[in-house]
Amino acid sequence: MITRTTERAAALVVAAVLMSGCSSDDPARAEEWQRDYCAKLGSWQDLAHAATGSEANGVESSDADADDAASAGHAVVDASRRLDRAGLEQGGTHILDDTVDAVGGDIGAESRAVSYCDSSGFETLVRSAG
Repeated sequence: MITRTTERAAALVVAAVLMSGCSSDDPARAEEWQRDYCAKLGSWQDLAHAATGSEANGVESSDADADDAASAGHAVVDASRRLDRAGLEQGGTHILDDTVDAVGGDIGAESRAVSYCDSSGFETLVRSAG
């Protein structure tokens, strides 16, 4: 009976390892996903801040600009989900939550997302929050 229990436990451990998926075991893939996230964050920043900058200067942004910023927002949130699933957060960050909040207009969350890219070595792909 102990042998059967041990075999089941071992099988569960193997299954859990296989399902956990693993980019943290593949540094090149992890780096690729981090670079992709930071590039998408930077693109979203450019579009979102251009739209708000235009409005602040009295120039109405177009629906196309708003659509582009929204699309870029969805893309960066999707990229953050991949990082979250792969366990590629750093220093207790919650990259998915911070990204969703940043896209929603939270400057503090945007700053934390930018800091993630800075600490990942992709600081040139993003700009300062705000």
